[in-house]
Amino acid sequence: MALSSALFSGISGLSNLGNAMQIIGDNIANINTVGFKGSTFTFQDLLSQAMFTRAGTSQVGRGTALADIYATFEQGSFESTGNNTDLAIGGDGFFAVREATSESLFYTRAGNFRFDKDGNLVNPEGYVVQGWSVDANGAIEGSADDISLKSFTSEPEATAEITIITNVDKDQSSNSSILSSSWDGTATTPLASINYEYQSTVKAYDSLGSTHDITVYYDKLSGSVWEYLVTCNPDEDLRSGIKDTKGAGLLARGRVTYNEGSGALSSLTMSRLTGYTIATPGTGQSATDAESGSFGGDFTITVNNPDALTYVTGAGLSTMTLTYDLGTTSWDGISLDNNYDDKVILSSSATQIEVDLDGSGTADITIDITSGTLADDDDIEIDLQGSGDWAVQTTTNLNNDGYYQFQTDFLGGASTTQDIAFDIGTRWDGTSFAPDSLASTQYASSSTTVFQSAGGYGAGALQGVDVDVEGLITGVYSNGQVLPLYRIALAKFQSVQGLFKEGGNLYRETRQSGPATTALPGTNGLGNIAPNSLEQSNVDIATEFVKMITTQRGFQANSKIITVTDQMLAELINLKR
Repeated sequence: MALSSALFSGISGLSNLGNAMQIIGDNIANINTVGFKGSTFTFQDLLSQAMFTRAGTSQVGRGTALADIYATFEQGSFESTGNNTDLAIGGDGFFAVREATSESLFYTRAGNFRFDKDGNLVNPEGYVVQGWSVDANGAIEGSADDISLKSFTSEPEATAEITIITNVDKDQSSNSSILSSSWDGTATTPLASINYEYQSTVKAYDSLGSTHDITVYYDKLSGSVWEYLVTCNPDEDLRSGIKDTKGAGLLARGRVTYNEGSGALSSLTMSRLTGYTIATPGTGQSATDAESGSFGGDFTITVNNPDALTYVTGAGLSTMTLTYDLGTTSWDGISLDNNYDDKVILSSSATQIEVDLDGSGTADITIDITSGTLADDDDIEIDLQGSGDWAVQTTTNLNNDGYYQFQTDFLGGASTTQDIAFDIGTRWDGTSFAPDSLASTQYASSSTTVFQSAGGYGAGALQGVDVDVEGLITGVYSNGQVLPLYRIALAKFQSVQGLFKEGGNLYRETRQSGPATTALPGTNGLGNIAPNSLEQSNVDIATEFVKMITTQRGFQANSKIITVTDQMLAELINLKR
């Protein structure tokens, strides 16, 4: 009879509306669950029963059933937090995490991650977040794997370049004819303050992270030309052949030329000290008659101070030309390859010449004429063989940025030399030295350091991590370095409704969802990362309360079907008394 069918229709309504209330209760219970996606439901009618009427066959429904229960993946709002590893996804995608005890991957929208004691980035249940390791430029390497910090120390990096931008006072005079000759690495004070005009010091790092002072000394040579020395602490100079000698700590020397009118930097030269040997006085020097044999005298040359013969060109040879003045019976210097511009002739006669090259007041070279007759304006060319330990740097010795490099060895190993570029504000542009936007100058004001810096850094301890919108995890270290570590992986599915809920804010891939496609945040339709944020539940409590009311009223109405049908059956039974 139809009354019995009405009872079962009411029961189906009660049963399914009770299930609907369970879904609403689950949504409301997870109103504060991070990354939770609320579920919704739909009903459908059951198979209808055929009934015969005067108009023919008609259908009457047998009740209701749940058609589907599915998650709604609308974006939840973000909650700001103070933790750098709290992450939210703005857009599509899931974080991929691996169960610590297996190779199974799960997926979640909850980004409340932490580093555990082993350095793994994990969720509260210990599942390890997946991502790619990266190189120094942040480019991914290999396949996605566990995000795990294997080392909490930043390796040191040796200094590859120092920058010292100075202004030197144009009104200063020369303190040393040959600045490098005043250096003595064995002395307590290798270079006395009376021998230079200005100095500037910057710290450089070796490959093990120790710091060393690099000091650059400046002294005016003449006009707009200045000499400079690049030096270090002699006790820290472990270069082979130079250690413990007077040249210890003397790394390089050169000249800086400024524009006479503007004071701007014009050109730069550099020579490296590659060894330290002193020539025996009186050897390696020669003199010739420049008058093609008209004089033909014999000469004896004695080098009293070989250290003065240091600033030389090319292979170490400089030529001095002297001219005899018969009227004064003395010799005058004509030229010296611009290497000894401040040369002084202490005394001269027809038979002897004393030359002071470094302005010390003492003869550095004595030339005795042992034979021959001198005529007026007779010229003598003297080839001065200086130290061969200076390696003149040319444009072929520049680094890729167009800077000269000096060489150090702070460790004293078999292959521990270190090339450091010297930047004073000019670089080789392929044809000439061109000043940078910030360059050294020669103005009529006190010598000062305008700017200085040095590359490299020492070892550092990890102090924290940052994550950017593209999922790049960078480590912040105590040495000031910010180094890229990992890129977070995001996954997407063809059918997110096909994912299986595992609990703990986790989803599992199924045949209905299709396989996961993993890519970088912000690519392939995936959302970006919001650091210091958590995605809140997307449950709308107002909507849930409205559903609760309608479900309650539906349940109440279906219960009335059962009570009314019971009353009708009672009346039917009462027909027989």
